[in-house]
This record gives sequence, C-alpha cells and structure tokens, in this order.
Amino acid sequence: MLSYTCRTAAPRETEAAGAALARRMLDENLPRFVALYGELGAGKTAFVRGFASVIAPGAVVRSPTFALVHEHKGEPFDLFHFDLYRINGEDDLYSIGFEDYLRRDGVCLTEWSEHIPFALPAHYLRVEIVKDDEATPDSRRITVTQI
Repeated sequence: MLSYTCRTAAPRETEAAGAALARRMLDENLPRFVALYGELGAGKTAFVRGFASVIAPGAVVRSPTFALVHEHKGEPFDLFHFDLYRINGEDDLYSIGFEDYLRRDGVCLTEWSEHIPFALPAHYLRVEIVKDDEATPDSRRITVTQI
C-alpha cells in the first residue's frame, strides 16, 4: 500500500510531485482514480498539471471549474480531470456522465473530492494538499495515501 508525504516550496515543485505520482502509476499497479483534497488555492490544479505532463504530454491543464471535466488524450491511457466544486449530489454527477468515465480506459483526477464521498471507488489514491507555512505562501505538504 502506497503512503507518503512530501513538502514543496513552489508551484513547479507541486507539479513535480504530481509527475512523480504519475510515473509511479505507470510503473506500479496503482488505482487509476486520484481524489484530490485541499482548500482553494492549495495547488490541486498544479499537481494535476504535473501528473498530466507524464500521462498526456502537451496537455493544457486548467481548472475545469465551469466545464466540470476536461479530457486529455494520453499514453498508455487518457486522463479525465474533474473539478467537483459545483457538484451537489448524485444527480449532478450523473448529468456529467461521471460513472461512464469510471468505466473508460483512463485515469480520473478529481479536485474537490470531499464533495463526492458517496461516489468514490473502493480503491483509489487520496492526495491531500495543505498550505503548511503562512510565512512561505507557496509551501505545501502533500500526503498521498492508497485507499
């Protein structure tokens, strides 16, 4: 079972942490669902940007706040990046085809996963990103746990 914590001091380091997890996913038999947790501005999208740099090089990763999901063609599988901030229940998830994405050959990364505890798969990677030093605004603690 995968479990570790790292610290980052700049957005590029948070991206590097995402890239490192993606490389591990390619090398190891890890769940292909990544549930991201963290307050507004914690660095969730930066983490996804780094992850995508390995799985879907060249993908332009932005927060899909209004689109709710962005698809990126990747190798060996596609990447589905969700922003669930506006999700209020099962009906909202159904309307965006969330379960269909889970059945596709890809990896799902979900920002604001705390909004869908009822919809998380049995096995996934939990990534919690926390601003951990008020004196250093870009300092983050990133904890990855395999559930």
